[in-house]
Amino acid sequence: MRHPARLGLVFALALATAGCSGSGPGTPAPPSDRAPAAAAAITSCGRELSLAKPPERAVALDQASTETLLELGLQDRMAGTANLKTKIPDRYQAAYAKVPVIAPKIATGEQLRAATPDFTVAGSADLYTADRAGTREELAALKVPSFVSAVDCPQQNPAGRTAFELLFSDYENLGKAFGVEERAARLAADQRAAVAKAAEAAAGAPQGADRPTVVYLYSVFNGMPYVAGGSGLPSEMSRIVGARNAFDDVAEDWPEVSWEEVARRDPDFIVVGDLSERGRPGDSAAEKRAAMAAHPVVSRLAAVRDGRIIEVPGIELDPSVRSVHALGLIAAGLKDHKHGH
Repeated sequence: MRHPARLGLVFALALATAGCSGSGPGTPAPPSDRAPAAAAAITSCGRELSLAKPPERAVALDQASTETLLELGLQDRMAGTANLKTKIPDRYQAAYAKVPVIAPKIATGEQLRAATPDFTVAGSADLYTADRAGTREELAALKVPSFVSAVDCPQQNPAGRTAFELLFSDYENLGKAFGVEERAARLAADQRAAVAKAAEAAAGAPQGADRPTVVYLYSVFNGMPYVAGGSGLPSEMSRIVGARNAFDDVAEDWPEVSWEEVARRDPDFIVVGDLSERGRPGDSAAEKRAAMAAHPVVSRLAAVRDGRIIEVPGIELDPSVRSVHALGLIAAGLKDHKHGH
């Protein structure tokens, strides 16, 4: 059960005891003309974040943020991680072992305050609520700058930037905040190259209404499918590889739909997110395939009958340093099926 009133009191009591550095968004500068200039100033989802020095006790509030910081080599400057959904990749294991886990699931205000952070990072703004880690305003009052992925607030970024470009801007902004600009720039450049390579697979593919359609099946809960809507990363992935998300008219990231609606849209391909490690019923790719094969209508779809199903790690369908890997798998899968493999 959530207790927003009690957590608000926790933050009020923490004002004098947080022991954090850096100035929060919206916090007035000290009146002295001799106040030190900020080491970095970045904008994150509508908030100006000024840091007097690079963070030394950052807390990542979700797995995507954790892996981004690890990819940037910042494990020694992390005071905590939370909300692990699946296994950390092998390449991060040694670095991840150095980081305290402040909460196995979504962190509360008490858990975050106990880590005495000087910076927080989250993939989505909904982790910053009074009954979760605390609002961004509450954290600002504690002089803890709160970073949110630009992908979660496209309306607060320059018009026309793609979801992948917003993701790469996260790397660059975090590189600036932590003073690792060169490493962040290399990561962004490498991933831009991966996006360009995936786009090559679309060369010569049908355009407009003739583009193949794709349904992205993320999870099955209580027998109901959750698919990618138009506001998530898969619509951008589809565009890059010369396809169209069959549910891109639904203004949600992962809406619940019916199997009958999936059948009505009759996709040319189905991308199945494998969430085996999460362990809930219906999470594995095998269970999703079985559910489709057993459904009296969906089982008759050509995509199911002909095996035009592409499996990707489910977590990679949400914006993260892993997303270009899923993009590559989707591009390869479309190309293989097109050539009859």
